[in-house]
Amino acid sequence: MKALKAVGKYFSNALIITELELRKIRHDQTQIWVRMVQPALWLAIYGLTMSKLSGMSSFIPANLTYLQFMTPGVLAQSALFVAIFFGINVVWERDLGLLNKLLSTPASRSSIILGKALSAGVRGMFQAVAVIILALILKVHLIMTPLSIIGVFVIIVLVSMCFACLSMAIASLVKTRERMMGFGQVMTMPLFFASSAIYPIAIMPAWIKPLAYVNPLTYVVEAMRDLLATGNLHTLPLDFLVIAAATVLFLVLASLGLKKMVS
Repeated sequence: MKALKAVGKYFSNALIITELELRKIRHDQTQIWVRMVQPALWLAIYGLTMSKLSGMSSFIPANLTYLQFMTPGVLAQSALFVAIFFGINVVWERDLGLLNKLLSTPASRSSIILGKALSAGVRGMFQAVAVIILALILKVHLIMTPLSIIGVFVIIVLVSMCFACLSMAIASLVKTRERMMGFGQVMTMPLFFASSAIYPIAIMPAWIKPLAYVNPLTYVVEAMRDLLATGNLHTLPLDFLVIAAATVLFLVLASLGLKKMVS
């Protein structure tokens, strides 16, 4: 019974932190709208342009258009871009003294990190809805069953949490907003391009392929592509396991690094 109460208290604390983080969106929605621009440009400009190349169809799975192939990659990218700069918020809270106040509460470090990561997941869902609506406007044929939509949102929440935790773990090491911004910009493009978001792994140079296979974003893209485009769910359990394992790993690292933020 005590163990159940402790688990309940742990998640209750995490949800309180999530609610506090989401209040920021209610008071300032600018970040949500601004960050919708980049995935929209990728899909509406890059995707439409590349889909007109005659040789592009030979590189993607049969029965898929390039926009069908790319839409899950843009979904993954939108979640990545929301989450990877999350560490800047933690540094900002440290500078204002808010982080010290959080650490002085009964909430454990990991529940604080979990709560913040969950709020990144909610932000990621806003981005996902916008990308899916844009894809439908562009007449991209997607599998829109309840299972596929629920699966995509679960994956979006997990990947947002994963990279938000990675960002917060890095923030505990660099400790300044300027350095965190630099690290965020350095990480986003390699993570995005060393995945199957906009082209298959098969056509990558040999030295990049190993990076793609250890990149969590690759498994995110493949999972959402199976759910929304191919309907082939054979590899979905493995994709989900890799994403969940990466999320837990980065959650632990961010929790361990949180104390260093105020030292």
